[in-house]
Amino acid sequence: MNSNNSIAKVGEIQLIKIIEDLIFKETNESLIRDDAFFFESQESFNSIVFNSDMFVSSTDAPIEMNYFQMGRKSVIMNISDLIVKGVKPIGIIISLGLPDDLLISQFKSLIKGIISSSKSWNLSYLGGDLNNSKDVIINPTVFGFKDPKKIIPRKGLKDGDLLVINGKFGLTSVGFDILLNKRGNINDFRRYERSIRSVLEPDILGIEAYILSENELASTSIDSSDGLVKSLRDLMRSNKGFGFEIEINKDLMDSEAIAYSNEFQIPLEELIFNGGEEFIHIFTIPLRKYKEAVKLVESNGGVLIKIGQIIPEEKIYFILDKNKKIEVSKIGYEHFREDN
Repeated sequence: MNSNNSIAKVGEIQLIKIIEDLIFKETNESLIRDDAFFFESQESFNSIVFNSDMFVSSTDAPIEMNYFQMGRKSVIMNISDLIVKGVKPIGIIISLGLPDDLLISQFKSLIKGIISSSKSWNLSYLGGDLNNSKDVIINPTVFGFKDPKKIIPRKGLKDGDLLVINGKFGLTSVGFDILLNKRGNINDFRRYERSIRSVLEPDILGIEAYILSENELASTSIDSSDGLVKSLRDLMRSNKGFGFEIEINKDLMDSEAIAYSNEFQIPLEELIFNGGEEFIHIFTIPLRKYKEAVKLVESNGGVLIKIGQIIPEEKIYFILDKNKKIEVSKIGYEHFREDN
């Protein structure tokens, strides 16, 4: 590696200039150069809603992930948490921790990934902070505005509500198993291309949450980026006395996960329930509102898939058939645990 091409040779001022030039080139907008960042909004009657999730390359980036993909994913993982509440993200500020030996070309690629993702969601990249670190650390803060009465909360479950999702589970579990467990050359797994892409270049859907929010059709919502089981347990913590029954069928599972489970003899429930970094949105909808919700969402090109219902018991069960109900015991994906 040529140290003459590292960011340590140019310094913070020049790096900020690089960011500014790239933003202006791609968006025709400028950084806000001030001690604090501000965003003018005409929606003074609304609440500001924001989220900040940190991306750390040593724990969040497989070696196959390039710097553009890192930057892109760091934005995706933040806006998903706003969108699932029914909030359209409109602005972003980003703090970066960067190692001295990061090449300038790698730095530019990282920033281009951030800008690309921000641009595709019409986010204004307002600025941020730079600092030295041993790892590549990307810490975005994304915000939007919303009438607080129409924000879909975590708390609000009712017995008999239906559990619905806007995508099928299993892709990221397959992708991570291929990338992290080194089952072979990545080129040998082209039949699982969607799974690999779900890790390196994830996409999120948002139209479902917006429609459910504006029409006040969902009782709760949560982003599944920590996996299905942990996300449901997080909902349970906010709603004492309630749990879930989940129907195990093809409506829940992506076809690639089913094929991968069969080929490598990995229990399908491990791929479906205990994944991580998925950006599927989970909603609960009162039974009386379900048909209206499906009609509105589908007429606008979205998807709602019913996978279960709420029960008056703080447990999670999956239903294999009418005569077999099994309790889900594992907690799901969790940072700082060695047995994930």
